[in-house]
Amino acid sequence: MIDLGISKMALIGAVALIVIGPEKLPAVARTVGTLLGKAQRYISDVKAEVNRAMEMDELKKMRETVESAARDVENSIQTQASDFEKSWAEASEAAIPFEPAPPAYKHPGKNWRLKQGATPNWYKARNGVRTKALSGAARVARFRPSRTT
Repeated sequence: MIDLGISKMALIGAVALIVIGPEKLPAVARTVGTLLGKAQRYISDVKAEVNRAMEMDELKKMRETVESAARDVENSIQTQASDFEKSWAEASEAAIPFEPAPPAYKHPGKNWRLKQGATPNWYKARNGVRTKALSGAARVARFRPSRTT
C-alpha cells in the first residue's frame, strides 16, 4: 500500500491549494472523498464475492463427499438387508412349513362425530340404563297394554 504520513498529506494539500485554488478546493476534496469511498466499497464487494465463490466451492466439495458417504452406507445396508432376508427365508422355510395368516385388522367402525358418555355400554346393559331416548309416541306404544280378546 501507499505509505501516506502527515508530512506527505500536508505537502499534497499545499500543492492542491496552489494548483486548484482556495475557492474550488472544498468541492474537489468532496468529490475525491466520494470517489475514494465508492472505490473502497467496490473493492470490498469484489472481495466478498470472491470469498463467497471460494466458500461455495468448499461447500460443493463437502456436499459431494457427504453424498458419496451416504451412497456407500445405503449400498452396505442394502447388501446386509438382502443377506438377512435370504437367511431369514431359509430359516423360516426350514423351521415352519406352513403358518396360517393372522386375522385381518377390522376397524371398530366408530362414529367419531357422535358424542358418547364415559359410562360403557356393557355397564348400562347390565344395570338396565336406557341408552336410547324414545319419543313420546314410541314410549306410549311400548308400554301400552296388549289387547287380548
